[in-house]
Amino acid sequence: MVQEQDIRDQVSGALGDDFTVAGVSVTPAGKRRVARITVERPLDDPIGDTPVEPLTLDEIADATRLVSDALDASDVMGSQPYTLEVSTPGTDRPLTEPMHFRRTVGRLVEVAHAGQTITGRVLATTEDGVDLQVAGTKKQPPRTEHILFADISKGVAQVEFNRPGASDADETKD
Repeated sequence: MVQEQDIRDQVSGALGDDFTVAGVSVTPAGKRRVARITVERPLDDPIGDTPVEPLTLDEIADATRLVSDALDASDVMGSQPYTLEVSTPGTDRPLTEPMHFRRTVGRLVEVAHAGQTITGRVLATTEDGVDLQVAGTKKQPPRTEHILFADISKGVAQVEFNRPGASDADETKD
């Protein structure tokens, strides 16, 4: 039986300091298996107020080659055939750690805490929590809220098609 921790250890060494392994899963798919490895840009500090650039397609291709070579050079996957999928964590990844919130600086998130749900843009992460810019309503002006990580029961990044500050160069080209 393939141990996901063994795979994580094998590919982490191969990826070096260029990428961080965010997750490993191996699932059966008929006579094969699917090995899904999620990678992301390494961060030294969960505290910050600058956006973290996502990995480019070229960087993911580089990571895929490194992971593939590492798995082929070892016997960690055994003899049963498998399909390798290397990607970044998707927008559906729950925000459960300070690093997850750090990676969402500048993005809209929904956070559940103290029996209520708040949607706001991540301004920064601190040692103990996250600063959110919450939009105003008819009854309340826009405000900044500091929410302690310990008080957050659920967090998820929102999908935005017209995110403020997003590059216009990525939009449709003539």
